[in-house]
Amino acid sequence: MAARRLRLSVAATAHPTTSPTAGPVTNATTRPALGTATHAVTPAEEEGAEVRLLRVAELAPKEAIATNEAWAAHMVATEDIPVATPDDIEWADAVIFGSPTRFGNIASQLKQFIDTLGGLWAQGKLADRIYSGFTATATAHGGQESTLLALYNSVHHFGGIIVTPGYTDPVKFADGNPYGTSHVNGQGAVPVDDTARAAAVYQGKRVAAVTAQFKSA
Repeated sequence: MAARRLRLSVAATAHPTTSPTAGPVTNATTRPALGTATHAVTPAEEEGAEVRLLRVAELAPKEAIATNEAWAAHMVATEDIPVATPDDIEWADAVIFGSPTRFGNIASQLKQFIDTLGGLWAQGKLADRIYSGFTATATAHGGQESTLLALYNSVHHFGGIIVTPGYTDPVKFADGNPYGTSHVNGQGAVPVDDTARAAAVYQGKRVAAVTAQFKSA
């Protein structure tokens, strides 16, 4: 493990189909600390990481959100999770992005956030960091892999280092997606299952472990 404490940011879009690892996770200096009575320790923390779980800003109008019961409920459930800023990316040694698929691509909310990182990119501050991603779709084969590959296109422009789970653990042969954790939610009818949770746990641990190796090299 590297001598300097690892810093990991998890940024997910605000739509209800986003995250198999949901739960408010933050940095101790500017956010509520993890591992308190209200939040369990995350797998990445077990690997020595200090973690922030953040949501990107919602772009949809309240009127549109109100027409979808699950979306509206999700907005209420996640309203206390801090909104991500470029400072959170600069703070982090590793970043895990999450997004539902939108026609085989990432959601506009996450894309808009990534577009705000131009200043950090111009200063070279997005390079040499670890990045990974996760996703969810309403249907099987609904764009999970293409969504993650589209996300990783941005990382190539950052000069970042992509760490995917691959097939480096038996859990990935059950999950079946080497590009990142994914879940099929059946139009909201299928809750996140044990397979997706196990894959997400492994991905968080792998990102933290590889980041530690990179920092100590």
